[in-house]
Amino acid sequence: MADKNLIKAKKADRRRRRVRGKVFGTPECPRLSVAKSLNNTFAQIIDDVNGVTLAAAATNAKIVKGEFEKKTTKTQAAKIVGVTLAKAAKEKGIEKVVFDRNVSVYHGRIKAVAEGAREGGLKF
Repeated sequence: MADKNLIKAKKADRRRRRVRGKVFGTPECPRLSVAKSLNNTFAQIIDDVNGVTLAAAATNAKIVKGEFEKKTTKTQAAKIVGVTLAKAAKEKGIEKVVFDRNVSVYHGRIKAVAEGAREGGLKF
């Protein structure tokens, strides 16, 4: 019997490659990449042509933690990450991005980051 974790990793890698095959960030329209761990959500805006991260935000960053209330859920925190990232992108003159959900389904925290970024003024 094959190792279950190895099979999961292969499936995740396949999903990642499929998504990244369709999504590419340019200097005019960079890629908004979202990842999540068990406790945190990470988002960054990337220019794939130059290989540079233009802006980033995460739930464990000091700038984002200051906006949390005592009983903030992970989904609410992810939305704050999206809004914070959109503000940072606006300061650098970025208005339009392509969304990269990575291996995750567009649901829950991933969707919350996207909605927060839209509220902050980014266009997908």
